[in-house]
Amino acid sequence: MGPARNRVTPTGEIVAIPLRGAWTGNRGILHRGRDIVRFHGGDLWITCALEFKGRHHEQWRLGHYTLLFFHDEAVAFAAGHRPCAECRRSSYNAYRTAWAAGQGVGLPSARDMNRQLHRERIVAGTHRRRPHEMLWNDLPNGTFVMIDGTPAVVVGDHVTDWTHAGYDARRARPRAGLASVLTPPSTVAALRAGYGAQIDPTAS
Repeated sequence: MGPARNRVTPTGEIVAIPLRGAWTGNRGILHRGRDIVRFHGGDLWITCALEFKGRHHEQWRLGHYTLLFFHDEAVAFAAGHRPCAECRRSSYNAYRTAWAAGQGVGLPSARDMNRQLHRERIVAGTHRRRPHEMLWNDLPNGTFVMIDGTPAVVVGDHVTDWTHAGYDARRARPRAGLASVLTPPSTVAALRAGYGAQIDPTAS
């Protein structure tokens, strides 16, 4: 049997590829049987630890959220997910604090973050992503951009292409101009304010 369709790309697509995930998570009940039949089940999109208190969740369980997997946290962020407040409490608190600092607002509730991220990640009434433009010089590490139709992550002075097999070609980071950014603006602000996204070492 080939790989299940439960891996998430930086563009938010759910695909069937063998690439291992450093994180799991969900965006609601998306499956019928073993088939993905919807893009999301609401505005709660989270990234979870692979292991937490010995719990076991059966994949494709009827009436249960669909388990998804992410290559690294930068990919999960680009897709529009945030840290889970239960199994990743310290990361959730750090993200929430950086969110507030990055946008100059008070500490947001989980519901506030969910709603704002949902507005930022997809065009209302569709499954299309909502990329946005930002200056290259303003992009923190862990931000995903689109270059010539390929998602790529910003790491220091370079960007690294992401493929279904993992990170691949590196190129110099542009010094000027606008980038087409996949990572939602609120998460970019949190990264800029100091949240350190986990990035697979192969990107460096």
